[in-house]
Amino acid sequence: MPPKTPEDPEQNPYDLLEISQEATEAEIRTAYRTRSLKVHPDRNRNDPNAAQKFHALTTASTLLLDPLRRLALDAQLRLQAAKKQRFASYDNKRKAMVSELEEREKEFKKARMAKEQERTARESENMRIREEGRRMREQREKELELQELERQCARTKPESNGIVEEEPLAPPPPSDLDTTIRIKYALSSYPALSTASALTAHLRRYGEIDEGTVVMSQKAKKFKKSKGLVDGEMIVTALVPFNQLGAAFAVVSSAESLKERGMDVAWAGGSEPPILGWLRERGELRGPAANRAEPLLTKPTPEGTTFGSFPSSFPALDDVAPPPPPAAKAGIDYESLTLLRMREAERARLEKEILETEATEGG
Repeated sequence: MPPKTPEDPEQNPYDLLEISQEATEAEIRTAYRTRSLKVHPDRNRNDPNAAQKFHALTTASTLLLDPLRRLALDAQLRLQAAKKQRFASYDNKRKAMVSELEEREKEFKKARMAKEQERTARESENMRIREEGRRMREQREKELELQELERQCARTKPESNGIVEEEPLAPPPPSDLDTTIRIKYALSSYPALSTASALTAHLRRYGEIDEGTVVMSQKAKKFKKSKGLVDGEMIVTALVPFNQLGAAFAVVSSAESLKERGMDVAWAGGSEPPILGWLRERGELRGPAANRAEPLLTKPTPEGTTFGSFPSSFPALDDVAPPPPPAAKAGIDYESLTLLRMREAERARLEKEILETEATEGG
């Protein structure tokens, strides 16, 4: 059996466009237009390789329309032609030897590339682990510094006439779940809310939402029959992080009316965030969240939004129209604190939490 001629490492762009090596720029453009219309994915819906063929044509056309890259390609093709000519002049024994050497070289390059990719992936994973460890260490150091500062403040608290002066109640530290709510509903009740983007658009009337951090899961509800478990209707569970505390509080305040429409709403952490209790102690928040009505019927503020991020501008529920919201006090800048959250870490943690919740409910 005669030895095989060594194959080209890549497909010839001239062959892809079916043009000669001396083709002009106009001929290249005409050939690309003609060939691309034949292999375009929209015209070849039954061909799974149509997109790959179209991409190869586009790459070949772009290369040939670049004078400098085309010059290098022509030089490479001339070298390959000379190599093939030399190969044709060899006897069968020498041809077999050259073919074997080239096959070994290809295998060696392939193994080296796989080893390099494995090394790169391992280094990336090590870097990710080091970065995560550094972040956790810095967070722990900040928590220890805050605790030490609180202890020092407690020791150095001034006393007069044996009576300890009462200091203002310190706000609780911000949590990633302060502005995150948990929503659960049957997909049959809300068929249009089957995607995270649709749910985000539906809830955006309450306030801005970072759509990229919304976590949604769909799971068939199982019920028992004589022959075992049977899948029932599809239940959607979602964790929605709002950009502002006021927006999340408004949705939870509407939990009663939303439940009547088949949508269960609660805080993602399982209970009301401590920051709301602190605001209620300061008189900035009136009444418990459970007794709130839906804020969709309240009049917008002069700025054009339903309510601001500061608790003083939360919608009131009295029959009498609420007074204009007072100016934000300098005691807390919650928006600045929420900007410090790390969104990517929060998304991973929320995904883990919703999967654990579903596993518990399914069990």
